[in-house]
Amino acid sequence: MNIATRFQKWRNYRRTYNELSKLSSRELNDLGLSRFDIASVARRVS
Repeated sequence: MNIATRFQKWRNYRRTYNELSKLSSRELNDLGLSRFDIASVARRVS
């Protein structure tokens, strides 16, 4: 995996992580997620 691809994956992870972190616990619950799931979901997206 080249550096550009790794950087893009990292950016996608950070973007997803930050956006999910902004949601309230209630909003996350509506999506079927908890705060503990955020990192896992962000890893799958990237």
